[in-house]
Amino acid sequence: MKQSIYPRVTRLLALAGVLFAFTLGLSARAEEAAAGPTPEERIAALEAYINNTDPGKSLAGVPGPGHNAWMMTSAALVLFMTLPGLALFYGGLVRRKNVLSVMAQCLGITGLVTILWWAFGYSLVFGTSYGSPFVGGTDFLFLKGVTSAPNTNYSYWVSQNVFAMFQMMFAIITPALIVGAIAERMKFSAILLFVTLWMVIVYFPLAHMVWGANGFMNGVWNADAVIPAIDFAGGTVVHMSSGWSALVLCLILGPRLGFGKTPMPPHSMVLCMVGTGMLYVGWYGFNAGSAVASDGVAANAFMTTTMAAAIAGFVWGAMEKITRGHASILGFCSGIVAGLVVITPAAGFVNATGSVIIGVLAGIIPFLACTKLKGFFKYDDALDTFGVHAVGGTLGALLTGFLATSEVNSNLISDGYAKKNGLAALVTDGGLWLTQLKAIGITLVLSIVATIVIAYVVKALIGLRPSADEEQQGLDLADHGEEGYIFEAKS
Repeated sequence: MKQSIYPRVTRLLALAGVLFAFTLGLSARAEEAAAGPTPEERIAALEAYINNTDPGKSLAGVPGPGHNAWMMTSAALVLFMTLPGLALFYGGLVRRKNVLSVMAQCLGITGLVTILWWAFGYSLVFGTSYGSPFVGGTDFLFLKGVTSAPNTNYSYWVSQNVFAMFQMMFAIITPALIVGAIAERMKFSAILLFVTLWMVIVYFPLAHMVWGANGFMNGVWNADAVIPAIDFAGGTVVHMSSGWSALVLCLILGPRLGFGKTPMPPHSMVLCMVGTGMLYVGWYGFNAGSAVASDGVAANAFMTTTMAAAIAGFVWGAMEKITRGHASILGFCSGIVAGLVVITPAAGFVNATGSVIIGVLAGIIPFLACTKLKGFFKYDDALDTFGVHAVGGTLGALLTGFLATSEVNSNLISDGYAKKNGLAALVTDGGLWLTQLKAIGITLVLSIVATIVIAYVVKALIGLRPSADEEQQGLDLADHGEEGYIFEAKS
């Protein structure tokens, strides 16, 4: 009997040893899990943060403070472009009796577009639930789920709520640009209704096609893009769409009362110049911010934006000196804005020499559009929105196809999307400009056709123009019951 006990004891001791070893293993794993990422994983995540790449599991879903800080700053700079930059720029160019009207239009559009963006605009542009290359989805209606965690479809390190606000500023300034062509002769209520329809029919679908994760023309980030075009900060989405729509709308409206007979000079070139400076500064957020990170691509866009704008302003002034005998403040201001417009789609894709070429052409071609083309066809583009933004945006989109280089942006030849959709081959072989032409064509058709339809719908519903008496009196009083300047006689 005593001998039969020993095997049982031995088995019990062995089982106890196994249980003890298993317990130690669980404890070690628990300690390892509690300790968090390994030193190697932490270093890899830090390198990913610096290089703006995928952080992996260790920091997935965690926003990067430096990238976030730059994007919040950029969002503020883009809003600064509209309020007060564009408001002062346009406000100085109109007659004194209409200065408040264009400022009110900028303010009204800012509030209106913000509401649309919150309700469904952001979702239609950057959502993907529809699985469509032309419109986003219902993912983020009323900004539901748009939190401080990054949306990795668009950035590994920038909070989605910050990204959403940054993109909202683009949505605000785009329709505000249209105001320049129809200044001094369109009712405030008609402008707000037109902008509401235009955002839904033109801007939201076009922005998704160019920038949405599964967009039809998003060559950089969509491996399945049918047209692998590139647009860094809005040559097609912002400037072409607003500029060509502005031309159509001003033709439908007709010219201002007395156009071509009564002098209509800018009432304050001081305000215009101050507004230009604000646009120049704000454009750093517009272009460098479109890297959606504080990285080398953003740094390159900062440089190219500076170069192109300054050179275009100088060249425009030189063109005036050659053709008219003097270089005007209006010319310098127009040239700077033209340079900013033309560099916009190319800012993160071209090098310094490319930006110089763009600056020179931006100072010549939009100048000719504003001075020769406008005079020949005699359309009343009041503040040269078509000549600068439509012509400049189209020029920039095309030049991007010739001048883009992978030396400053490796996304153009990456092993990911660019090779799958053929963008890398287009950049290498020099055929990108043909793809850019396709994107230009789609933008033109959408902007022009939609604007014709929307304008006539608004005209049928509430009318487009104020009465002749109201237009003669000025829209400051007619639409807003205020005056920009009140001069009182000294007692």
